[in-house]
Amino acid sequence: MSGHAGSAESGQPPTPSVSSPTSAPSISPATSVSSTPCLTTPFTELVGVRHPLVQTGMGWVAGPRLVSASANAGALGILASATMTVDQLRAAVREVRSRTSEPFGVNLRADAGDAAERVAVIIEEGVRVASFALAPSRELIARLKDAGVVVLPSVGARRHAEKVAALGADAVLVQGGEGGGHTGEVATTVLLPQVVDAVDLPVVAAGGFHDGRGLVAALAYGAAGVAMGTRFLLTSDSTVPDAVKACYLRASVRDVVVTKKVDGMPHRMLRSDLVDALEHAGRPGALLGSVRHAAAFRKRTGMSWPRMLRDGLAMRRGRGMKWGQVLMAANAPMLLRAAMVEGRTDLGVMAAGQVAGVIEDLPTCAELVDRIMAEACRTLARLPAARPAVG
Repeated sequence: MSGHAGSAESGQPPTPSVSSPTSAPSISPATSVSSTPCLTTPFTELVGVRHPLVQTGMGWVAGPRLVSASANAGALGILASATMTVDQLRAAVREVRSRTSEPFGVNLRADAGDAAERVAVIIEEGVRVASFALAPSRELIARLKDAGVVVLPSVGARRHAEKVAALGADAVLVQGGEGGGHTGEVATTVLLPQVVDAVDLPVVAAGGFHDGRGLVAALAYGAAGVAMGTRFLLTSDSTVPDAVKACYLRASVRDVVVTKKVDGMPHRMLRSDLVDALEHAGRPGALLGSVRHAAAFRKRTGMSWPRMLRDGLAMRRGRGMKWGQVLMAANAPMLLRAAMVEGRTDLGVMAAGQVAGVIEDLPTCAELVDRIMAEACRTLARLPAARPAVG
């Protein structure tokens, strides 16, 4: 399959022209939204999805089943590829394609040694969106755009949004400090309007969203949609073990903490005995555990030690990390896998946004998207019309 924007048969509609990335969303009076959109934004028009919702690319979580369920529900499902080999990525993309004809995306690390190979898979397999956790190079962006792929980098600061916009990105996903996994310190309500004002691109907001009211709030700030990780993780379509989902559902807002002890960077996750132990562990013990996890990750992904060293050098240059932090970075994927795949909450960590403390159920992706969009449309309809003051 070619990587160019395809036809309805391929599930990859060509990119429509968008008059202004910052234009207000179009609202229709639909109340049944599973198949009929009630909100059209620059992002939905750019990507070709029915609803301005994104299921984020969570490692070990966002596999073919969750991605296809999200896509079939009308959201943009994003496949997580950082924990896959290139061959596994191609197989996963094809599995998603066998389950849905709707647009979907792939998330990849821009600083990975095989980023160019992964981009080739995205293009060759006709994936609609390439999502990046870090700023991709101008060359990678140009290669993807020439093939008709929408480029959607994730950022955590205004200056990063300005950088990827200058490099040619089509849209930007901005995550505030409430978001799960690697996160920053600035709240979404402060960061989002800064980014909306800084770039002339569709902006997708992440960090703290789980319902229709949040979607409307993001639209009011100028966003063209919202992205959610924890909310999609906590669906019946997610492959995360039931015992792990139960831990999320039991958590309160105060049980979601930020620690640097997993991989040297701020990481938001559920509080657990393991996280408490990591917080109190000495540096030698943490580094020894990192070496062990690095070896396990190398074995599982088939990466060579020289390749891991090259990736480490790229992380050190691209993120300004010290060698101790680079070594600790091997912790995160294996500790996440222990919980998210093996169900070992005693041996693994559970990345989580603060919204984990207010989520109480496990709907299907279709039920979740329908509920969010119906609530958003009702909320918009209830907003009072502004009246000018009488002098």
